[in-house]
Amino acid sequence: MEMEPSVNVLGGPLEACSMAPKTGFFRDGHCNTCWEDRGLHSVCAVMTAEFLAWSAYVGNDLSTPRPEHDFAGLKPGDRWCLCASRFLLAHDEGCAPEIRLEATHRRTLEVVPLEVLRLYAI
Repeated sequence: MEMEPSVNVLGGPLEACSMAPKTGFFRDGHCNTCWEDRGLHSVCAVMTAEFLAWSAYVGNDLSTPRPEHDFAGLKPGDRWCLCASRFLLAHDEGCAPEIRLEATHRRTLEVVPLEVLRLYAI
């Protein structure tokens, strides 16, 4: 798997999203992506109780630990690389979490307009 260049949506270097829990398609702490990353795990989001509940409701339970995948489960305040399309759906449904633009990969712009991302920037 060849990683895409590590550039954020603002055109600068892609900053780390989270090392604890370690996030990203490559589990390198960054929202890096590649063409094999079909979900485009590129949006660095700060989890909220509302978003986690919504995500579970739509079929992606991020709160429940999954030891078989070395996943402890997320809690409010954790940062995590979300799929761009899932973030856009959360925006459309009024429950998108805040995001870090400096840690959100530029390929996100293929799915989510920068104007929408800026609404949630911290």
